Amino acid sequence: MVWPMVAVVLGFAGLAVLGVLAVRVFLEVRRLARQVAETSARINTAAEELERAATHLPPHP
Repeated sequence: MVWPMVAVVLGFAGLAVLGVLAVRVFLEVRRLARQVAETSARINTAAEELERAATHLPPHP
């Protein structure tokens, strides 16, 4: 009777570890998504500035 209870306790402990790891992965994915959004905005701003700068150049012969 002891071994089945140990197996159940280990099963719950394993699920708890997986739950903690899932929360950590979720938080890191959110952080990465924020960084990707910020970087995308910076790239768009830089592209707009480059386009504005290119319109002021003299035409190429």
